[in-house]
Amino acid sequence: MKWLGACIILIASFWIGLEQSRKLSERPRQLRMLKSALKSFEAEIVFGYTPLHESSRKLSERLPSPIADIFSSFAVLLTTSEMDAKEAWKQSVAAVWPRTALKPSEYDILVEFGETLGRYDRQTEQKHILLALTHIERCEEEAIEKQRRYESMLKSLSVLGGLLLILLLF
Repeated sequence: MKWLGACIILIASFWIGLEQSRKLSERPRQLRMLKSALKSFEAEIVFGYTPLHESSRKLSERLPSPIADIFSSFAVLLTTSEMDAKEAWKQSVAAVWPRTALKPSEYDILVEFGETLGRYDRQTEQKHILLALTHIERCEEEAIEKQRRYESMLKSLSVLGGLLLILLLF
């Protein structure tokens, strides 16, 4: 019976480590998707002269979740409510945020980006998109560095923590 408990503790601790390392690897992936989405958004708005709701809908069809959900929600809010683009963007980001692996600094970047949506001409919108892209690239570099530095350590420490717990209990 003790061995069964020890195995369960070891498996659970290993699973916790895998889950934490998955979150570390998910963040750079989502930042890359967000960067790609903003570049596509820029092309749709600046070069395609596409309205915000239409370009958001198109992006949501091409992107994987949860980033696609932000643009999908944004398009729906723009077409079905009387909200301006700033409020619709802020609500969309806030609604999808718990399902992302992003940090609060990225939330602030996205909300700040939304402050300018639909308020300026195409060239100014493009400048704000490029500013957001610059911030996201910096966050992506930081996320990749954290992943490289801590991913394998989390897995190892979780197994070692489980072994320590087993030793303390026996």
